[in-house]
Amino acid sequence: MSSSHLDQQIVAVKPLTVPAPSRSVELQVKVTAPLTGQNLPVIVFSHGNAWSLDGYEPLADRWAATGFVVVQPTHLDSRRNGIGWDDPRFATIWRVRIADLHAVLDNLGDTLLQAGLETRANPERIAIVGHSWGAQTAGAILGARVLDADGIPGEDFSHSAVSAGALIAATGTGDTLTPFAAEHLPFMRPDYSTMTTPALVVAGGKDQSQLSTRGPEWFTDAYHLSPSPKSLLTIAEGEHTLGGLAGEMAAETTDEDPARVALVADAISAYLHDALKLDDAAWTALNNAAAAGDGTWSITSK
Repeated sequence: MSSSHLDQQIVAVKPLTVPAPSRSVELQVKVTAPLTGQNLPVIVFSHGNAWSLDGYEPLADRWAATGFVVVQPTHLDSRRNGIGWDDPRFATIWRVRIADLHAVLDNLGDTLLQAGLETRANPERIAIVGHSWGAQTAGAILGARVLDADGIPGEDFSHSAVSAGALIAATGTGDTLTPFAAEHLPFMRPDYSTMTTPALVVAGGKDQSQLSTRGPEWFTDAYHLSPSPKSLLTIAEGEHTLGGLAGEMAAETTDEDPARVALVADAISAYLHDALKLDDAAWTALNNAAAAGDGTWSITSK
């Protein structure tokens, strides 16, 4: 991938408040965008457990440098809200997370206006991306559902404004949850059969979850069990943070590798430029590079 876009200056505005009347805490977002450019596509990003709008700067900044407006909400599970596993509110946070993304999407015009981007962003070109718990949250917006204890699929949370997405380290099926996960995270039972929106799934070949008894292939379920069109980027040595997506200094980064973070960011940017019908050159180049590469990362599509 070319690094020329990294000279592109970007600007961030935070915090902006998004209307969410039934929420116990204000819903705030950060907006990152290139300093110049028109007709900019939008990424709404859902963070992993306990993070906030201030996390994932390596991704947001790189996406903005390639021409995206990136909107990052702080979900209720953020450390700054102090809602732990034992808080009675925790059981429904997965639903509040989905509602957060709906609120961001439904109020996007006003948020872009407040950020001074209303004439530069393209509200017809919207993608949703998430990491870890955020990937399951984003998956719901793409059409995945949550199975109840009897295996019955729950509500359809898909949003018509979103035409593509990317899921990074997304939860697999719920039939192999550890006892802790089954008790505290019963919503981690995704049904991907209804996830029809085009999406890129990103999985690490060494991502061994503490929440499932299955191996790293658990994180490829979102690709294998959903209808086409889908693509899968597998990074052989990647662990759960795929090099440090949430930030270089993050304590939970176990596989620190700035090049890996750049690969994830650039692959998602390239995929979304193609899926949003803006430009297919970078995605074509990335597929060619994968085919000619040494196997440290690979792309499959269906």
